[in-house]
Amino acid sequence: MGPQLPSCPLPASLDVAQWGRAARRGRRDAPMSVRRVRGRRLRETPGPEPGRFWVRRVARMARAACWALGWLLLCCRLPAAEAVAVMSVDVGSESMKIAIVKPGVPMEIVLNKESRRKTPVAVSLKENERLFGDSALGMSIRTPKVAFRYFQDLLGKHMDNPHVALYQSRFPEHELVKDEKRQTVIFKLSQTIQYSPEEMLGMVLNYSRGLAEEFAEQPIKDAVVTVPAYFNQAERRAVLQAARMADLKVLQLINDNTAVALNYGVFRRKDINATAQNIMFYDMGAGSTVCTIVTYQTVKTKDSGTQPQLQIQGIGFDRTLGGLEMELRLRDYLAKLFNDQHPSKDVRKNPRAMAKLLKEANRLKTVLSANADHMAQIEGLLDDIDFKAKVSRQEFEDLCSDLFRRVPGPVQQALSSAEMTLDGIDQVILVGGATRVPKVQEVLLKAVGKEELGKNINADEAAAMGAVYQAAALSKAFKVKPFVVRDAAVFPIQVEFTREVEEDDKSKSLKHNKRVLFQRMAPYPQRKVITFNRYTDDFEFYVNYGDLSFLSQDDLRVFGSLNLTTVRLKGVGDSFKKHSDYESKGIKAHFNMDESGVLSLDRVESVFETLVEDKLEEESTLTKLGNTISSLFGGGGPKAETGENLTDSVQEEEESLAEPGKEEQGEKQEQKSSTEDEERGEEKQQSAGQAETAPPKGESQKKEEGEKSESQDPKENRETAKEEESSKSSSDSTATKTEEEKKIKAPKKQKLVHEITMELDVNDVPDLLEEELKSSMKKLQDLTVRDLEKQEREKSANSLESFIFETQDKLYQEEYQFVSTEEQREEISKKLSEASRWMEEEGYAAATKELKDKLSELKKLCRNLFFRVEERRKWPERLAALESLLNHSTIFLKGARMIPESDQIFTEVELSTLEKAINETTTWKNETLAEQNKLSPTEKPILLSKDIELKMAALDREVQYLLNKAKFAKPKPKKEKNTTKPESGKNGTATSETENTIPPTEGKQEGKPEDVGPAKEPPTAEKAATGDEPGSDSGSQKEKKTEVGGENRKNDEL
Repeated sequence: MGPQLPSCPLPASLDVAQWGRAARRGRRDAPMSVRRVRGRRLRETPGPEPGRFWVRRVARMARAACWALGWLLLCCRLPAAEAVAVMSVDVGSESMKIAIVKPGVPMEIVLNKESRRKTPVAVSLKENERLFGDSALGMSIRTPKVAFRYFQDLLGKHMDNPHVALYQSRFPEHELVKDEKRQTVIFKLSQTIQYSPEEMLGMVLNYSRGLAEEFAEQPIKDAVVTVPAYFNQAERRAVLQAARMADLKVLQLINDNTAVALNYGVFRRKDINATAQNIMFYDMGAGSTVCTIVTYQTVKTKDSGTQPQLQIQGIGFDRTLGGLEMELRLRDYLAKLFNDQHPSKDVRKNPRAMAKLLKEANRLKTVLSANADHMAQIEGLLDDIDFKAKVSRQEFEDLCSDLFRRVPGPVQQALSSAEMTLDGIDQVILVGGATRVPKVQEVLLKAVGKEELGKNINADEAAAMGAVYQAAALSKAFKVKPFVVRDAAVFPIQVEFTREVEEDDKSKSLKHNKRVLFQRMAPYPQRKVITFNRYTDDFEFYVNYGDLSFLSQDDLRVFGSLNLTTVRLKGVGDSFKKHSDYESKGIKAHFNMDESGVLSLDRVESVFETLVEDKLEEESTLTKLGNTISSLFGGGGPKAETGENLTDSVQEEEESLAEPGKEEQGEKQEQKSSTEDEERGEEKQQSAGQAETAPPKGESQKKEEGEKSESQDPKENRETAKEEESSKSSSDSTATKTEEEKKIKAPKKQKLVHEITMELDVNDVPDLLEEELKSSMKKLQDLTVRDLEKQEREKSANSLESFIFETQDKLYQEEYQFVSTEEQREEISKKLSEASRWMEEEGYAAATKELKDKLSELKKLCRNLFFRVEERRKWPERLAALESLLNHSTIFLKGARMIPESDQIFTEVELSTLEKAINETTTWKNETLAEQNKLSPTEKPILLSKDIELKMAALDREVQYLLNKAKFAKPKPKKEKNTTKPESGKNGTATSETENTIPPTEGKQEGKPEDVGPAKEPPTAEKAATGDEPGSDSGSQKEKKTEVGGENRKNDEL
């Protein structure tokens, strides 16, 4: 239950504006008309009566207070760790960028512990120590065997994959073994410690989440993770499994090129219009190169009107062309130079020396991008031998000449997949760190034939910023401007199956059929339905990759298995036996490619259809109502077989028919239908801003095969309309006959669905079993707990060491020696020396609790010494403030007593209370100082800073009360001589503060009527408002008129 707030009732005579100002000063009772002083009730000058708007304002304030209180109680009930922030992780081959968005912080790059915006993707696992980022990068030089980098290339790959052999040749210090169950790769650290690439990536994702949470200052669970566009199904599933190990909810796996394109479009929203703009993004990172063609234009959406859209038109890639390969060429060249300088040494056999050379090659590549030559130098490269060599840019370009020839390759692939030419490209934009190499830009500019290359986006952070924008769009906690994203699948996917066919000679043979499920560059997310019309018994089909002829032979070997899944269906024959009276509409398999580009088989069902007569006369009202309610939940009409759990009615949906028949007329039409693969529910699966597409011709009338439309021919419709118009003027008998004809309806077609059991066998890279996944999650959690415990212990040890050194130094300072005796200092010094020796001998192996206990013991020993020093430091400032307050209070009291009695606004009790507080505070100060001076500095002081603060607060409270009263007090009205008292009203003092009363002469006052004076002018709006105000005094108004008239008369006499 939330905290109870103190009630704050509004006083009856409280002015709202005054109450607001007083409340801000912390004194609710400042303008009150009744106040308690020392237990006595004193009456003061009554405040003004409330005006006619006062009640409304108070009511509004009360409602606002209720809403605020309710919201506060609701917030108190909510969990404190409610996470609303989301993050994105751009996991590159060499480094990663993290971005967050949270309330009040729109799209910001996260800084790591070294305050850098880019964090190396590296993990170091040495005994009981695990390091990430720059720390792990440093460990890779000292102990290369325990530092792991570039392991993303091993995700979703078998041990015999060429990429695994390439990785082993690049980093021979790592021992790679085969996982016998999944045939994948495992890093072997020892006989008992092994980690898979998925677990390595899970550690990195967990570390990135920790950095994001520390930066956002709140927990984060949701994230969008970038992956290369060329990742296949096995690689994408591996990334999702790594995120599950890190207990990170992946909102979407977004292609890094798509994230870059989204970031580019979001910040140029105003430049996007109905005219299509084709932009080419050339992204060369550390490990690979991807070229993407994106089309920007505005489209109409269902929910948000006209919105900008990006659509991926073409993609080309090179898996091994990147900055790392250039650095490896430089590393090998530097190693050759060192071996030439020292023929007796072979630096290639020393992993530590090769790691140093790789680091120097990275630096050298960066420097040569801006300089013609540079000196490479490494101190103590091998056997304390320093290395120094001059390398020119030309030598670097000659080493990588074959790599530069591969630069135009992704461009041609992207143009081919988009079916475009370079003339249709409006701009080419560079992305990725390796595009900063001058030779890469030179070759690319020549290949695209443009005047210049675009460099108007952040080449390192564009993907992370685009991904975090998508994360905010997918999260329910944020509302962003819609931006329609239509990504494309790089690799086609098809369904293959085999069935018996009858030849012309009535012999039977097996025929292999293929149906394309998702074509190359097909947009996703989307759903597809494949219908098998010729099967009446259990069968199996295969989900494989389609035509990959656009890949080279090397890429095909790296790609891995072309077979995705084998699907075995069980219960098909039973469904036909159970529904033998129904007409079969085929076996329908529902596929879904989600936002992450991962394909899944949602369900398989056997669909049947029958004709049901609708007997309207026999249906009662309750039956109709029951059918209506059941249709809301079941989605269909009345069921033919009730009580069957496996039978349900379905709604019409767009499907893609997959199975062709023989060369008969009916089967030709079936094959024609199967070629029109339609996207089912595509708009539902995409974001709210998904663009509307024009429906194909006749889509509104499309139904299942064999089903006929119930509507009449257009001519018949026109004739029916004419007959209906003429029937309006016919007799009652004709109308009755028409109503009876309307009740006679044609039989309706009813669908029945029978769920089919399916068994899936993954053929590319098997997923981790649930038990294996939980085991990996526990392994990572144990490592995280161990790291936290280690950090806590190191923090405790550092705190203890710091306290020992600081306290030993303080014992020789003058202010500490002044308040302590020699014996006290010797006792403390002895304990500190013992603790220091304990730390050197046993402390580094001690537990965290033991370190904390030792620190508490030392703090307790030094507590009195530190207290005396701290009090003496505060005395001068506190005593000076108290003296100043006493002086000001005394001056204020003297001034208040000098006010004439007629104008006095303070009561004697109030002034006496202030005077008493001043005297008591002065007496306490003098007496306490005198007693303190009698004590030795080494004794516990009796003059405490907190007591001084309490005395100051009490005296200041009395002064502030009188100041507030003076601020809101109103001057008393002047008494008129020899005049009759005006009529009293509710508020006799409610007169204008600015009016001056001039008494009339004695001779002309008697016997004159009250309204003597010049003719009255019409009242102004201000006067009218004053006169209509509730609580105004009619007597005061009359008195005011008399005074004005008197003033005019006196002026006339003068």
